[in-house]
Amino acid sequence: MRALLSLILVWAAAAQADETDRRVPFITTPGDVVERMLELAGTRSDDLVADLGSGDGRIVIAAARKYGAQGLGIELDEKLVHDSRQNARKAGVADRVTFVQGDVLVADFSKATVVTVYLLPGLIDRLEPRFLGELKPGTRIVSHSFRMASWRPDRTERLRVTQPHPGQGDESTLYLWIVPADVRGIWVGGGQRLRIEQNYQEIDVQGVADARLSGNEISWRGFHGRVQGGTIVGDDGLVLKRSR
Repeated sequence: MRALLSLILVWAAAAQADETDRRVPFITTPGDVVERMLELAGTRSDDLVADLGSGDGRIVIAAARKYGAQGLGIELDEKLVHDSRQNARKAGVADRVTFVQGDVLVADFSKATVVTVYLLPGLIDRLEPRFLGELKPGTRIVSHSFRMASWRPDRTERLRVTQPHPGQGDESTLYLWIVPADVRGIWVGGGQRLRIEQNYQEIDVQGVADARLSGNEISWRGFHGRVQGGTIVGDDGLVLKRSR
């Protein structure tokens, strides 16, 4: 009985810790940081911008107002979801943005082409497998203040905050990741046989130099192309197929 009671107490403590981890303190993102996050992501009118832990909705509302993008806000706090919908109506973009109450660890944001986050590192690390496994290659992820432990950012930028903001110092750090295509393996075509090793967006193409991968775009010295599933199509007409 004591062993069972101990197990129940351990389970309850773990559940409470998990719930606390998800209910992070609500600190709004400064306006100039919001603008730069969307700029860093290269936001366009054809994007779906998903903000995970969307708070009062300011990031997706800004994406809709400035860029004409579609927006999706996912927020655990029901009151903040209600406030976000009101803010969207006041901003005149209620027809372009959607706010849902939900847990970012399980909510569906797979159709997003831009993902923004201002979450604690523990949550970001738990989201990493979903970023890589569910988002399309080329999707841009921008995080305010916190980065993923094992996935190196494609770009890091420090930004001076121009106006005092509650809970915010005078400088912010932004991180950008671009979801890479899966290119690991053997590729054949045009009389060539290439082995590609991959660690996130970092690749090594056997026998060639200056190999780079950004989303679906792949290049090495003298070659540039795009990854289309199991095919690499070069600008020069070269087609490489992944060897099974």
